Amino acid sequence: MSSLPAEQTWLVLVELLTDLRRHKVQIPKSITSDIRLAKTTINFYKVDPTEPERAKEAKRINEFLTSAQEALMTLADEKGQEYSDIWIDKLKQASRGEEVFPPGEERSKFVVGAPPGFAMVRVNFKIPLAEDRVQEIAEYHNVIIEFEDDRLVAVYGDSENLKLSLKELGSFFKEQIES
Repeated sequence: MSSLPAEQTWLVLVELLTDLRRHKVQIPKSITSDIRLAKTTINFYKVDPTEPERAKEAKRINEFLTSAQEALMTLADEKGQEYSDIWIDKLKQASRGEEVFPPGEERSKFVVGAPPGFAMVRVNFKIPLAEDRVQEIAEYHNVIIEFEDDRLVAVYGDSENLKLSLKELGSFFKEQIES
C-alpha cells in the first residue's frame, strides 16, 4: 500500500520530536499521545480507505497531526528561526506527498478476517526464526502460528493458550539477546 501524505507528516513529526528530545527539550505527554493516536488511526484508515466508516477517520488523523504539529513547532520556534524553518520545509514537503523520510520497514498492520473468538498477537523478532521450532510450540499449546515473514509471526488461539505459547516464545527473545 502506498504512503499517504499523512504518513509522511507523521514521520516528520516523529523525527522533530526525537530531535527536540536530543536537544533536551521537555515534550508534553499530550504531544506523544496525539502522535501515537495519529499513527494508529492512519493504519486503521489504510486497511480500506473506501469503506465509509474508515473514511471518517481522515478528519481525526488531521486533528491529531495538526495538534501535534502546532505544539512541536512552538517548541521548535524556541530553538530559533533557522531550526524552525528547516522543519517547516520538511512539513511542507510531506504535505505535498513527497517522501521526506523513508517509511520504516516494520509497520503495524491490522488483521483482516481473524477467526472469531480467537485472541491474536504479533511477535517481531530481530533475527529470523526456525519455523519447525515455532510450529512445535503451536502444536503443544494448541495455537495457530502464521509466519508473515521470517521475523514476524502472528499467533492466534484461546487467550490462555496464547499466554502459555508466548511465554515459551519468550525464550527466543533471550536467545537473540545472548547471541
